[in-house]
Amino acid sequence: MAAQADTLAEKAAKAPAASDKLDKWIHKSLKIMKDKGIPGTYEGLHRNIMRESGGDPKASNDWDVNAQNGTPSKGLLQVIQPTFDAYHVSGTEKDLTDPVANITAAANYAADKYGSIDNVDSAY
Repeated sequence: MAAQADTLAEKAAKAPAASDKLDKWIHKSLKIMKDKGIPGTYEGLHRNIMRESGGDPKASNDWDVNAQNGTPSKGLLQVIQPTFDAYHVSGTEKDLTDPVANITAAANYAADKYGSIDNVDSAY
């Protein structure tokens, strides 16, 4: 039982650090988005990130139709490589799993298809 308590305490201690990183990535993306005229809010980004990856920048979907076709969804907002390439925003890394690049490209895609990431409430 003590080992389990330690594990829970360790997880709780790490949670704020992960949350702080996510907060920084979102705010950095929002600055780039503002500079590039891409609409979206912190709330819209955070809501979609938590649904898509739980805040894990290394998340990868290895089971859906995209994965079966050889292009798994990856990163905070579960973007596939062709979508990332088409909606990559200059000023961010050209790396699908880079948190800021992933968020910003996904927001750019959502703006094109749905008007804003704020309008996305399910897989997109």
